[in-house]
Amino acid sequence: MRVVVAGGTGLIGSKLVASLRSQGHDAVAAAPETGVDTITGEGVAAALHGADAVVDVTNRMVFEPEAIQAFFTTSTRNLIEFGKDAGVRHHVVLSIVGTDRLSHPGYLNAKAAQEKLVERSGLPFTIVRATQFFEFLATIGAGLAQDGAIVPPTADLQPIAGDDVAAALADVVTGTPHNGAVEIAGPERAPFARFVGAALAAQGDDRPIRPDAAARYFGVPVVRDSLVPVGAARLARTTWADWSAKQPA
Repeated sequence: MRVVVAGGTGLIGSKLVASLRSQGHDAVAAAPETGVDTITGEGVAAALHGADAVVDVTNRMVFEPEAIQAFFTTSTRNLIEFGKDAGVRHHVVLSIVGTDRLSHPGYLNAKAAQEKLVERSGLPFTIVRATQFFEFLATIGAGLAQDGAIVPPTADLQPIAGDDVAAALADVVTGTPHNGAVEIAGPERAPFARFVGAALAAQGDDRPIRPDAAARYFGVPVVRDSLVPVGAARLARTTWADWSAKQPA
């Protein structure tokens, strides 16, 4: 099976490409580094030629609303249109748990717009919504610093390892399109403070953790269930302890 991974040189994309290749699939890493630009369209048609499926894990960490909206909508439209021309039979996009329940100008609304484009594309599709990745917890925690302390929301997290996200995407893209959304999460659910505290402590950061119900997540007001699945979800096996034990000292 020929699968094009848009964003295939990033954290999740590179893991997905490796996973698919290990299973014997022809996985193409499509990214600016490999001559494929989903914004300008350069190299997209060539990359998608003969493709059975595409997985969109493109990303840009920009929080200015117009810029991030333009990125996701332009990139997605190009992948959809070139995908139709190439006869792609399954369009998979990686999104975020809570996108369908939260609304906030900027990143979340841009992801919601991306989902709608895929849903209305006419292509067979699957949206895979994931919870936050273990790999980003320390950075997120550090970004919650206030007056010498870490001030996370009191909401719950159910983070997942990047390897498990890639494995789930590989399973989805090689299967039958759902024409809907699938949610994936880690095996453990707990308040924000537990995970960001452990991630920071692993890096030697001993600042006190002071949860606050009014604290926001990247500017988004959240409640207990905002960032975790509230219905059926595929749960990964890798726990925080198992993942962190394998990280370089």
